[in-house]
Amino acid sequence: MTSGLVGDAGMNLANNERRMLKGMLSEPKKKWTLDQLLSVTGWDDQVHVAGAGKGLQEEGLVEIEESTSRLVSLGSEGKKAVDDRLLESRLWDWIRNQDESQRDMGSLMSSGFDRSESGPGIGILKGLGVEVLSGNLVFSNEEEISHEINLRTDFIKSLSGSSLESSTLDEDMVSHFSSRSGLLEFEEITTRTWRLTKSGYSVEQSELVENQVIGELTPEMLQTDSWKGGEFKPFDVQAPAPTPMGGRRHPMQSLIERIRSVFLEMGFSEIDGDYVQSAGWNMDALFIPQSHPARTMQDTFYLDQPTKVEVEDSYLDLWSRVHEHGHDTGSRGWGGKFDRQEAQKPLLRTHTTVNTVRHIADNPSKPSRVFGIGRVFRQETIDRTHMPEFHQIEGIIHEPDANLPMLISTLKTFYGKMGYPDVRVRPAYFPYTEPSAEVDILWKGEWLELGGSGIFRPEVTEPLGTEWPVCAWGMGLERLAMLILGLDDIRQLYQPDLERLRKMPLL
Repeated sequence: MTSGLVGDAGMNLANNERRMLKGMLSEPKKKWTLDQLLSVTGWDDQVHVAGAGKGLQEEGLVEIEESTSRLVSLGSEGKKAVDDRLLESRLWDWIRNQDESQRDMGSLMSSGFDRSESGPGIGILKGLGVEVLSGNLVFSNEEEISHEINLRTDFIKSLSGSSLESSTLDEDMVSHFSSRSGLLEFEEITTRTWRLTKSGYSVEQSELVENQVIGELTPEMLQTDSWKGGEFKPFDVQAPAPTPMGGRRHPMQSLIERIRSVFLEMGFSEIDGDYVQSAGWNMDALFIPQSHPARTMQDTFYLDQPTKVEVEDSYLDLWSRVHEHGHDTGSRGWGGKFDRQEAQKPLLRTHTTVNTVRHIADNPSKPSRVFGIGRVFRQETIDRTHMPEFHQIEGIIHEPDANLPMLISTLKTFYGKMGYPDVRVRPAYFPYTEPSAEVDILWKGEWLELGGSGIFRPEVTEPLGTEWPVCAWGMGLERLAMLILGLDDIRQLYQPDLERLRKMPLL
């Protein structure tokens, strides 16, 4: 059902284009909406309007105007919050109703809030001014916290059962709740209108007669003479065709392969390890005190199953002596009593350094240069720069003559091969390295921190069976990926948006 010549206009129009143009000529000065065009043409599918409108636009007969709006509605978690209240609201009520002596994490965990709520919930309240000091929940601005929570509650209730344009809503509230999983849903709505151009309303309606044409010659038609004398649809063999999109690696996987090839080219070997580790290997082996905030439920995913990860008594004995009084490393340790049961608690690894210290323990007298790229897990509130699951790049140089200049030159070589020749190293502090250094690269005229590095302390290396120095470094893969791919939101790396992924540069 397509073309025939339109009078003096000298244009080939399809039948759908003729019908739409004829309908619009009934009110030539009007700005037509989709529903109005469906009504005047008798169509019930907007695809016909879109196709015919595009054809008329290409012929210069119609102008199309587009406007985009963003609708905001409640997601599954948002609807639940309307009925059960926001997580921070329930936690805040519990905190205010407790005596100061009972506002501690232990009481919170036994009050009915499970780990999936208490960790993220305390993280949200920290942003409002609640602090965790020695396991106790303290605050000084009760009125401000209550006011902000009430504002958030009112915002969620305002979206109950409706969808509103984001431009009519509080921008800060939309930004906050969009960073929290499942609370809000967004829908992009594009509205189009069609208007005749000067050439369009100069066409005579009498010229817009629809013709029956043959668009496809079928075997059934060839068996009869029905096709003889018919008008055939013309085909433009030079018309643009869609570009076939082949498969390609995900940008993150491509970046991992690129980093892997750089380290292998530099003479390093790759190592890996399990996601589930004991707290001993994940933290005690790195001389992280058992009272360190990073070990609390708010920062670490502890597991119910298995209930325990066995650690060799020899390591428990060594870590105990190192932590309590420094053993024979020259350190005073952290003091206090080392908890052997705490060291055997199961958790999801919080860094890939656990792989390198276990590698040293297995090869204490063997020089090695190894690296690893793996997933790590921390209880983080999801926003544009944080995720609870991300990747870390880890590496060590373990040999008799390892030293700080060797570490710095290695890092500069790595970043140079990755395309960032300007590298700056600054003094820093980390619990398990001394000296310690942070590594920055120059990007768009600004220095950006990408990771930490240093020489493992004797409290780390000597219990592993080696007295050689160990150069160590770690960096976040996602932060490097965001720089290379030009992203400002870490979540864009993992959204299943094929169009966006195809537009990302090849790595």
